[in-house]
Amino acid sequence: MKNFNCSISATVAAAEVIGKISNVPEWWGVAFSGSAAEKGDKFVVKMGGESFFDFTVTELVPGKRVVWFVEDCNMPWYSDKKEWAGTRLVFDLEERGGATELNFTHEGLTPDIECYKDCEPGWTHWIGTSLFSYLTTGKGVFRPPTK
Repeated sequence: MKNFNCSISATVAAAEVIGKISNVPEWWGVAFSGSAAEKGDKFVVKMGGESFFDFTVTELVPGKRVVWFVEDCNMPWYSDKKEWAGTRLVFDLEERGGATELNFTHEGLTPDIECYKDCEPGWTHWIGTSLFSYLTTGKGVFRPPTK
């Protein structure tokens, strides 16, 4: 099964993109605690109620790559509340002609798991719209468009 993947390109230096990715509350629109700026940093994301996602920054190559590992999670709205546990969020960057291409992969988020139907449009918004907007205008877009 194929992992969720999406890409964006912005005329921003890769080093700046890495810094902005680590400023999670500015583009992901979630409750955030901890730090995502350095390898080994730990942070928690909450999406309301009893939900939580515990992350560790397992890789950070300046200007090239950031990887967040999901240590633990609670997604109370799904039958498998731990579906994201053990998955990785990978941000790969490449500078090309004054622009930075960001390729995002959520390793372990595949169409055969329950949350994919919600997470696929969610990540498409958070990376393709909100993070892109934060990179290019300085402001994320916190409300996914309604269908």
